[in-house]
Amino acid sequence: MSSSRSVDHPLQPGDRAPNIVLDAISREGKIALDDFRGRSPLLVGLFRGLHCPFCRRHVAAMAQLNPALKERGIECLAVVKTPVERARLYFRYHPVPDLLAASDPEGASHRAFGLPILEFTENETEWPHKIGMDLIMTMRIDLPGELPEPMNPAAAGDLLEKKDGYEITKADQQIMIAGHMPLIGEFLLDREGVVRWSFTEAEEGGRNVCRGPNPEELMSAASQVVH
Repeated sequence: MSSSRSVDHPLQPGDRAPNIVLDAISREGKIALDDFRGRSPLLVGLFRGLHCPFCRRHVAAMAQLNPALKERGIECLAVVKTPVERARLYFRYHPVPDLLAASDPEGASHRAFGLPILEFTENETEWPHKIGMDLIMTMRIDLPGELPEPMNPAAAGDLLEKKDGYEITKADQQIMIAGHMPLIGEFLLDREGVVRWSFTEAEEGGRNVCRGPNPEELMSAASQVVH
């Protein structure tokens, strides 16, 4: 696994994406970001791992947009911080047709794209590196059809876990860091590998936590990248 560098804040539009080489989940072998350079724009989603109920939904949302993006000539790559065998097992039972997926249990891609690891504290917030549980309890996640009402992220996560019946295995536990949560993001790269649009949990002072990008906004950015 390789990444050219660690950066201390999320990559912004205009920044050149690093090359990362990861184990493919959807097929054998490796996937490198450089494989797409000079060939096609790429939407890369860097997710926590399949143990995270919000990330499972972000991956499914990306799979839904994949055909429309492909029509515009844009490839999609979902990167999960889940060991490759565990991820392959999950996708065998929850297939995401045609979505390229890669495993990054070490979190190399998160570091290379500058996504911080958030530490949970009792009442100290220093966004995006620390967040107090007092603040988390005031936040609300709204997922109509999935949650009975807007709920704080902890309660929403617990309810979605029960709903999904996802079983945390030893492989999942190996990548979970007690009291910490890697922040996630999606980055739209042009054909030359330069970031043209991004959506991360690190932005907006925490208002994006556990949320995914607005599909209309993403598709609008996608049409700009192609031209």
